[in-house]
Amino acid sequence: METYNCNDCSMEVKGLTCGKCESELVYAEIGDNSIGVSQCPNGCGKIKSPMCCGTDMSPSN
Repeated sequence: METYNCNDCSMEVKGLTCGKCESELVYAEIGDNSIGVSQCPNGCGKIKSPMCCGTDMSPSN
């Protein structure tokens, strides 16, 4: 289960899932500026990764 962390305030978000197929979303970077997204591994779609304190939250490994 992917956990996203805020580097400023230590907020954590755990377990983003797809509303269509209920699969866990996985982190990916797209574009020239490496924009963080959370995408469905089954191709249902993708969303911008969570934000906190005005910046993208990053996944912990």
